[in-house]
Amino acid sequence: MKKIPYIVMFAVVALIVSCSDFLNEQLKVDYTSSNFYTTPENATAAVNGIYNSLYGNTLWIFGDVASDDAVKGGNAGDQPDMVSIDDFTANSANGVLATFWQSTYETIARANNAIYYIAPMKIDVTLRNRLLGEAKYLRALSYFNLVNIFGKVPLKLLPQLTSETINVPLSDVAAIYAQIEKDLTEAVAVLPASYATEKGRVTNGAAYGLLAKADLYEQKYTECLTNIQALENLNQYKLLSNYANLFKAGSEDSTEVIFAVRFIQSKVSPGNILSVDFSPLIEGGYAFDAPTQSYVDAFTDSTVLRTVDPRLDASIGRDGKPWFNNTTFSASWSEATGYLVKKYDFTTITGIPKDQSTIPWIYMRYADILLMKAEALNESSAGGAASAAIEVNKVRARANLAPTTAVTQTDMRTVIMNERHKELGFEFHRFFDLMRWGQTVAETALGPNLKWVSPRFYYPIPQTELDTNKALNK
Repeated sequence: MKKIPYIVMFAVVALIVSCSDFLNEQLKVDYTSSNFYTTPENATAAVNGIYNSLYGNTLWIFGDVASDDAVKGGNAGDQPDMVSIDDFTANSANGVLATFWQSTYETIARANNAIYYIAPMKIDVTLRNRLLGEAKYLRALSYFNLVNIFGKVPLKLLPQLTSETINVPLSDVAAIYAQIEKDLTEAVAVLPASYATEKGRVTNGAAYGLLAKADLYEQKYTECLTNIQALENLNQYKLLSNYANLFKAGSEDSTEVIFAVRFIQSKVSPGNILSVDFSPLIEGGYAFDAPTQSYVDAFTDSTVLRTVDPRLDASIGRDGKPWFNNTTFSASWSEATGYLVKKYDFTTITGIPKDQSTIPWIYMRYADILLMKAEALNESSAGGAASAAIEVNKVRARANLAPTTAVTQTDMRTVIMNERHKELGFEFHRFFDLMRWGQTVAETALGPNLKWVSPRFYYPIPQTELDTNKALNK
């Protein structure tokens, strides 16, 4: 029987022990797949381990740096593999591609183990089904990211126990989306709308939201609207009144957040490393993901009070504007562009190291849903531009902007693209939006370095996978 290494992870809600006790504790149980999946506690621990694998977040390199929103940042000349992601010259030897591939398939492997072994367990049916739903959502999220970065990838759905389950050939993009939709459809049927305790676990709202996003990416607008309506019928979500409050500690419990990766402060559990990655060098950070001037220039609308759209200074640090801890941002802190990301900083809370940040990484929030709904309405016969404007204006009103004046489908399409750009900046969506909007939009934003190959640009499969997966070399 295959043993399960490292299956009892530091969970999302971790058990805190002292370093000395943790290091001196002797191994009491040699777990295998037959004796681990026997109790509700162990089944829960296995699913917690899937969440834990989300902590090493490098999606920003693709969502932001590969887009027109940001450049690598940091020190000039370092991280050449990030640079080649940005200028679309990355080959299969690129370390960023390998790291993302390996970490994402680690999440998938943990989800596959949990799904396979929990399904036959004789434990409380509601708990068992909920755990399966959480695992299926996290597997679907992983494949959604993979298919939108690499295109065809191996569709692995079983524990890695045999040569056949390890060496899996590439599946077509359509097959991967079909599996994503299957996992999410099964998840919405068993997940709760909310949790009284253990907040941060996947809800059926999160599953409906990702299902709607997958539909939108496939241009299945009717299905997208159906899933968004199901999400809205849960009556769980609404916009926060203050945009900037979304990016402060505690925002993960707000009515706008649909799914976020949460972090706890602990000696044995990692914090949100994005607070280190994006902070200025003078504050012990790396100053990565430096916003571009073109992102700043996207904020052309002023509020009804003739002030700058408040989302700009809530999203990035600009010269002479308030930073954190009653300091003023200096353009000298960002050698690359003069700007830095502001959505993940942790200097507002003193006495805690940046690498113990509890600022969440918000993957999906209600404003994103409203803009997806607007897009689906505008692109389908279900509503049109007038219906889309209602949803767009909800997002604009929060920023104190006047309602849009667009009335045609073409003009509304431009408005929606611009609102997504400003509203969701540095939440790792931009590159993927540009890809799905097509060649003309992508090339206009990204320039001549982009080598578009129909149906869109994909990054190459890492050499590490080509070397180890025998099914890819036949």
